[in-house]
Amino acid sequence: MTFVRTRLALDRLAPGETLRVRLKGDEPLRNVPRTATEQGHQVLAQETDADGISTVLIRRGD
Repeated sequence: MTFVRTRLALDRLAPGETLRVRLKGDEPLRNVPRTATEQGHQVLAQETDADGISTVLIRRGD
């Protein structure tokens, strides 16, 4: 479900724009970057803070 929301947000962006996604848990952290890459987007950065919240920066592909 998390990637569905991410994909909807990416669809609203113009190619080349970036989206910052905050994720909680291991499964979304594995699935969102992998699926974004599979769909032609670029993962620019990924980091997890001390609270366990991960931030992923995704650039929309063409």
